[in-house]
Amino acid sequence: MSNPHAFADLLPRVEAAAREAGAIAMEFFRLGAPTLAEVNQKPGGSPVTEADLRVDHFLRERLRALSPALGWLSEESADSPERLGQDALFVVDPIDGTRGFAAGDPCFAICIAVIADSLPVVGVVHAPALDETFVALSGGGARRNGAPIAVSPRRELAGASVSAPDSLAADLRRSGLSFSQQPRLPSLAMRLLRVAHGEFDAALARKNAHDWDIAAADIILREAGGALTDFSGQAPLYNRADPIHPALAAGPPGLRADLIQAAREGAAMAGRRRAASET
Repeated sequence: MSNPHAFADLLPRVEAAAREAGAIAMEFFRLGAPTLAEVNQKPGGSPVTEADLRVDHFLRERLRALSPALGWLSEESADSPERLGQDALFVVDPIDGTRGFAAGDPCFAICIAVIADSLPVVGVVHAPALDETFVALSGGGARRNGAPIAVSPRRELAGASVSAPDSLAADLRRSGLSFSQQPRLPSLAMRLLRVAHGEFDAALARKNAHDWDIAAADIILREAGGALTDFSGQAPLYNRADPIHPALAAGPPGLRADLIQAAREGAAMAGRRRAASET
């Protein structure tokens, strides 16, 4: 992998850009009320707001000016195969948690990662309505509002606080696991970062997360002592032709492995019950 320290000087400038982008988003945000931004539907039915597009345009201009040699991948920009030939690129989600943002939920975030040789080396997640900013540099630790963070020291999965979609939470319960189900936050990045700073012990995410949903949170979680993997234990790789990922688990390494095992057992049990009912 490229020397991550070569990107160290980018981190404070990327953080500054994220904060400016957050100020743009806040011009349209209303706590507990519908956004002031125009809201439209993308193909497939997911929402996109005027704020998403404004933030995307700002970040594309600002970040590309900071490092013109880096490629670009964003949820709200047209994808280009040119990025596949670049060793390093920005991966951006202008507003992660758009649906919540549009409805007045403060749990949304601007997510920016720098990917080098398929792995994140810089991560910034700025949640302006929550006044939270998470940053990490590969090998440099992770911070929330300037203070170092670390994942939960918990060793036992039983009784752990876990954030998971209802379908995956049902698999965990089916396996016999007793746990405290935490809210499924509108922003997937913020769900993973609640694990990174120990508020949640672990988390699960359904399949179909994209690079821009997870890349920045991935490195922050890793630098906080945790890990993000698929259910086979493989860490995500980024800047592939298809930027979509399978179901994911996040947490301290031991808890994450046990969480995956419980989720797989529960899913297998559900599959056997379905098969039995069809015979």
